[in-house]
Amino acid sequence: MANRRNPGRLLACVSGVAILTLIDAGAAPAGAAPAGWEADALAPLQEAARNQDRAGGKKAGESEDRERKEEKPAIEEIVVRGFRPSIERAIELKKMSTSIIEAVSAEDIGKLPDVSIGETLARLPGLAAQRLEGRAQVISIRGLGPDFSTALLNGREQVTTSDNRGVEFDQYPAELLGGVVVYKTPDATLIGQGLAGTVDLRTIRPLAFGHRRLTAIARAELNEDGSLNPDASALGYRVGATYIDQFMDDRLGITLGVAIQSTPTQIEQFNAWGYPTAPDGNLVLGGSKPFVKSDDLDRIGTLGTIEFAPSDTLHTTLDISYSHFDETQILRGIEFPLFWSAAQLQPGYTARDGLITDGTFAGVKGVMRNDRNDRNADLFNVGWNLRYDFAEDWGFETDISYSRADRKDRLLESYSGTGPAGTGATDTLGFHQQKNGVFTYDPTLDYADTSLFVLTDPQGWGGGAKPNPLTQAGFINAPKTSDELTHLRFMADRFLDSSVFDKATIGIDLSRRDKKRRIAQNFLTLGGPTSLPIPEAALLKKTTGLKFLGIPAQVTYDPLYLLRNVYVPVPIQLSSFNVPQDWSVREDVLVAFTKWDINTLVGGLELVGNVGVQAVYTDQSSEGFRVAGAEVGAGTAEGDFIPVKDGDKYWRFLPSLNLILRLDENTQIRFGAARTLARARMDQLNASLALSANFTRLTSTDPNQAFFSASGGNPRLKPTISNQVDLSFEHYFADGAGYIAIAGFYKDLQDFINPNDAFLFDFSAFIPDFLTPEQQAMLGTPLGIVSGPTNNGHGNIKGVEGTLTLPFEVVAAPLEGFGVILSASYTDSKVILGDNPDPVTVPGLSKWVVNSTVYYEKSGFQARVSHRYRTKFLGEVAGISATRILRTVKSESVIDAQISYTFESGPLKGLTLLAQANNLTNEPFVTFQEPDPRLVIDHQSFSRTYLFGASYSF
Repeated sequence: MANRRNPGRLLACVSGVAILTLIDAGAAPAGAAPAGWEADALAPLQEAARNQDRAGGKKAGESEDRERKEEKPAIEEIVVRGFRPSIERAIELKKMSTSIIEAVSAEDIGKLPDVSIGETLARLPGLAAQRLEGRAQVISIRGLGPDFSTALLNGREQVTTSDNRGVEFDQYPAELLGGVVVYKTPDATLIGQGLAGTVDLRTIRPLAFGHRRLTAIARAELNEDGSLNPDASALGYRVGATYIDQFMDDRLGITLGVAIQSTPTQIEQFNAWGYPTAPDGNLVLGGSKPFVKSDDLDRIGTLGTIEFAPSDTLHTTLDISYSHFDETQILRGIEFPLFWSAAQLQPGYTARDGLITDGTFAGVKGVMRNDRNDRNADLFNVGWNLRYDFAEDWGFETDISYSRADRKDRLLESYSGTGPAGTGATDTLGFHQQKNGVFTYDPTLDYADTSLFVLTDPQGWGGGAKPNPLTQAGFINAPKTSDELTHLRFMADRFLDSSVFDKATIGIDLSRRDKKRRIAQNFLTLGGPTSLPIPEAALLKKTTGLKFLGIPAQVTYDPLYLLRNVYVPVPIQLSSFNVPQDWSVREDVLVAFTKWDINTLVGGLELVGNVGVQAVYTDQSSEGFRVAGAEVGAGTAEGDFIPVKDGDKYWRFLPSLNLILRLDENTQIRFGAARTLARARMDQLNASLALSANFTRLTSTDPNQAFFSASGGNPRLKPTISNQVDLSFEHYFADGAGYIAIAGFYKDLQDFINPNDAFLFDFSAFIPDFLTPEQQAMLGTPLGIVSGPTNNGHGNIKGVEGTLTLPFEVVAAPLEGFGVILSASYTDSKVILGDNPDPVTVPGLSKWVVNSTVYYEKSGFQARVSHRYRTKFLGEVAGISATRILRTVKSESVIDAQISYTFESGPLKGLTLLAQANNLTNEPFVTFQEPDPRLVIDHQSFSRTYLFGASYSF
């Protein structure tokens, strides 16, 4: 009988998805398992190698004696490290997987680039990243944004620190990961699968790694612009260590890791309010909110794995990880209300192709900003897995996991100006649009003159009822989210003696997810006065320059000092600005599944794969608030918030089929067909309602013209469904170091969520709060219309992908060491919402995504240049009051580079010296107002970042 725990045999014929190799310690015995790889019991095709060995061998008429004969003795270990071996390991995994996947080995992660795993994922075929604060934070897979994909850690579904479901990948320390697998087609055992794809992050398995290893890294990081704010740091660092060991005759293994980083990013950010139409019909800048932003990301991540295999039939693993994330942003700039204010556009301006590009505004009352944003986030994961094999052909597995994420933000705004609204000096401001779409200014006021500016409400933005509005000298948004997910999974499998199927798996997964969002919002007032001098103790010795705008400097002070010593907060509940934004969502999900592994011959050719189905039951509910009572004056009474709750229950059935026809040893055709789902965004499931009651329609019986109406979310939203097919041709060459692949996919989308629709709603529960008994008798109908999201969209998304990994020695022997990795994908969509015949843009979709890496590796020296390009797409960015909005993002082209040298012998053996540069071409992040790219809304320049460091493994 074949040994179920033989790692050499297990990795020799991997037929599923496994974890990859250890960062910078990627040594592997030649001809044996690559370091750190294991067909993890949680992998959707877990233990597929063993299955193929046993069941597949029997189908071919192989005897038990032959299985024993193939178990070879241990051979001498040969250390193999570097970028190319990591490519080979990833290629082997892709080749042998029964799903269509993309893989990254750990040597690649942490090498280029080093900010987060997001940049690494963005180089894979069909994947693209959106940069936020200069980091690749969220990922699109095959043209669908982060709302349509999911993330796993060691096969376990992850919660998120974001407001919704999209995973922010900069939360995961790349140094602590063993590898990543991206599923493009699912199978029935893949729990938590996404509609677009599933990203599975993998840590190191110590028993599979097979020997002791300690790796330490230290790197310094700096931005070429230095610090744009005098109270921010320009230097950063990254340090970390990973320890792996085995005990008890390799029956017990541990992995311990820690990664600490402080990463500064400097951002010059121009933001336009919008572009209204001037009296002459030309578009003109309505206002702008430019900043220089210093972002400092401090993160500590830890992990621990205990793996125990007391016998060949019993195996258990405990995984624990924790990540703490602190981000501080210092923002300074001057908000210029222009056409959308009392300022006057002066004659003599210049207009080009319908846009006023140069001119002058008189009477400009700028709002000087000294802002600070703080984010604190924690992510904790624990998972326990137990597998027991018994009665020769049976196996039982259970897995329990818990994931929790908590995030707290404080978005502090501080305003100053020449005086309260209607008083103080105004500016005559010249403006000029540059080639990059950014407007620069020619001011007549000295914005660095502390005697000219005071703490005040320069534009009269204070909330509340007139004629006594609040003096809004600042504002605080303080949202916080918590996200909890518990999974309990049971699974059994049995080998089969069949000419078609070699294994059957059945299982059940139970989960509960609770996500809550709360937000505290306060006007910052001056305690009665309409203005106050800026305290001397708050002023900084150095000023902040806005040179990219043409403004030499501005008054610079510490807003935290004002928060602690000057400002008097007024909650928005004490004003007439009382729209509830708090909500919670609970999802109880049951997944029953079965999968049958296929291993047969068709026309003399090997056909492998699987077929299965998931039956998914969902009980979803949301709790929120509505406002009761009439609007109140500023600071006079507290608004009344009444809880509301709603939800739905439903079944969905998700069949899947994966087939591989192996034409020869190195050429194969893949086919996949599946139904997948993407659940609605959490904020779309929000039960909160902004209710309206129109007494002029009290007796109306028409729900479209009824007494009640509202706006809000829709707790009864169903998931978007995709019926999809995939076809891929793959040819492997160069002894596993290269391959070429061409793939196509088609997704038929049903129940696509229309975020701006309306639906019929029964307001009966609210009648007693709004109407007297006499009025209730007069009410024409309790039905009304809620403006909110629905499932009335449908359409499709389709595309093709091409990939080439080519070591140049295949072309010419003298080019040994050189190679390229190239991929390109084209994606198109047609999605219709409701009765509107015009297709909408799918968030996250770039028609073209192109990635390339050119590398050289020989005798310990490595050099790589990596390029990623994507055309314009609809991306999610920050809106006002801590909201999220969609904007069109311009195409971008990002280039990173790295060189390193590893000492392969002598007293420095194991030491690697490294230098790398990110964003070499200083590519900005730009959003614009369709259809004219000149109408730039947001322009962020991050400059180049450099890292220098070393790692040591022994």
